[in-house]
Amino acid sequence: MAVKNQVQLITYPDSMGGDLKSLNHVLLNYFPEIFKGGVHILPPFPSSGDRGFAPLTYLEIEPKFGDWDDIKAIGENFDVLLDLMVNHISRKSKYFQDFLEKGRKSEYADLFITLDKIWEDGNPVQEDIDKMFLRRTLPYSTFTIEETGEQEKVWTTFGKTDPSEQIDFDIKSEKVKQLFTDFFMNFKEQNVKIVRLDAVGYVIKKLGTSCFFVEPEIYKFLDWIKELADSLEIELLPEVHSHYSIQYKLADYGCWIYDFILPYRILDTLVNKTSADLCEYLKNRPEKQFTMLDCHDGIPVKPDMDDLIDTKEAKKIVDVCLDRGSNLSLILSEEHKAEDGFDVHQIRCTYYSVLNCDDDAYLAARAIQFFAPGVPQVYYVGLLAGENDEENIKATGDGREINRHNYTLEEIEQSLEKDVVQRLLKLIKFRNEYDAFNGQFTVLDSANDEVRLSWKNDDNSCTLFIDLKTNKTVIDYIDQNGKEVSYFV
Repeated sequence: MAVKNQVQLITYPDSMGGDLKSLNHVLLNYFPEIFKGGVHILPPFPSSGDRGFAPLTYLEIEPKFGDWDDIKAIGENFDVLLDLMVNHISRKSKYFQDFLEKGRKSEYADLFITLDKIWEDGNPVQEDIDKMFLRRTLPYSTFTIEETGEQEKVWTTFGKTDPSEQIDFDIKSEKVKQLFTDFFMNFKEQNVKIVRLDAVGYVIKKLGTSCFFVEPEIYKFLDWIKELADSLEIELLPEVHSHYSIQYKLADYGCWIYDFILPYRILDTLVNKTSADLCEYLKNRPEKQFTMLDCHDGIPVKPDMDDLIDTKEAKKIVDVCLDRGSNLSLILSEEHKAEDGFDVHQIRCTYYSVLNCDDDAYLAARAIQFFAPGVPQVYYVGLLAGENDEENIKATGDGREINRHNYTLEEIEQSLEKDVVQRLLKLIKFRNEYDAFNGQFTVLDSANDEVRLSWKNDDNSCTLFIDLKTNKTVIDYIDQNGKEVSYFV
């Protein structure tokens, strides 16, 4: 199957009405013609943390969200995209719980990376760890085996707790390959069309490297998993937050990639009222991408934008964002900070709030996103022009919750009455239905305080014009009668 060149929704299973049945109701009743590209349902599996990203299994759906029949029901009308955290699984999973009880005697022991698989004597060497791209202070956690009282150190790339909640898989293990095969076969059975390979950049652990996107080993893994997915007619979307050159390597390899550069580029364009960097970027990027402005984490800065931004200028943008209520996720490892100490990993906010709740600026941002080649994804909070949720941060203590508001049906109905939301829905319909977007893309010459982009496919053509002084957006296009029409976004 081919990924559709139309707009996709990203949402949690419980963020639009409370569960999967409600989500289907919302999609069919409020947005029937809007998400022709499908829906990315963030992890709906039983999970022990990280809002679904520490799954216990992929063979079940968390009962409070619903069941596989609900996923299938959504899949009848919308291509469904689900995540597979190829790097790790929950320590509460039956696999790791069995290992915690029996240690090396567990039938699942080989799923995990005990440190003797990395260092022969099982003792970690700090010099090796210093080279790694760390997401926590140490890349392993220590557990006590119930039956023997022995201590086992196991690789854990992620996790805010100690020991970690997320236990890494040993992707060299045949048992892990069999497990992934079972998961994919189940996805096929449940009519899942696209699988996002979450945290795939971390799957190779090799001494002397950063243990992040280790070449050429990463390609061997991608080849293996792509062959599996192809055999089941499932598309793959690798998720890699890293220097843009790594994304481009994936694109050269034929993979779909995420455009993690675009959100910052568009923000910079609208805040500084200058389009030069954006236009230069749009001329040179790979086209086989999923585009986004907002997501469940934040606007990527480091390492995604490394070598693309001046950190002094970036600091000014970050300060504007902070003034507008954003909070920051910071880089942990010293060697990945900029020389001047700039260490912003992500800017956490809603995209509507970071543009000062300016309807015209927000629609301009979406118009640029939709004109950039690729499959546009719209996060549910962005769809409803949601504002920063300070209450949610206070309640949870997690800065990411600023952009994770759960909407009741009543709140969705209220949001639909907002002019900015109606304008966005009209723009999405245009992006879904106008055939020029299947043709040739061009960045047109424009003044520094303007954006001009165009698409042409046979007799259909459309041109985007944004005046950055006012944020007014106009699309000129040829209608079905061959007449030129101006659409004021």
